[in-house]
Amino acid sequence: MTKKVFISGCYDMLHSGHVAFFEEAASLGDLYVGIGSDNTIQQLKGRPTVNTDKEHLYMVQAIKHVKDAWINSGSGLLDFDKEIHQLKPDIFFVNEDGFTPDKVKLCKEINAELIVSKRIPHAGLCSFNHFVTSGL
Repeated sequence: MTKKVFISGCYDMLHSGHVAFFEEAASLGDLYVGIGSDNTIQQLKGRPTVNTDKEHLYMVQAIKHVKDAWINSGSGLLDFDKEIHQLKPDIFFVNEDGFTPDKVKLCKEINAELIVSKRIPHAGLCSFNHFVTSGL
């Protein structure tokens, strides 16, 4: 059975680094993406979005590595709490910047593996190697 992999982020100014991150996460299973709403981005980054959340959703859904995507219903750093409990992913994939102790706790609650991607510079594109921070 294919594993469900979850990632979440703003993806306001979608770029090749995001796509490389999606590709790395999708190498572990079917990729599901929670996207921060316009309100959440304003709250967390202190600025309005460049693109609307409908545009973020359209662009993320168009990426071949993404099985499904949605706008997260919550707010703040864990704006995806409701969605991750509904999805019950096998893996929650984050980058080093996105790692928090709250995400470790959340993964224990939903019995998911937390994998942290370590960004390694690469000519032309971002490249990722990942390491596991908690196992089942």
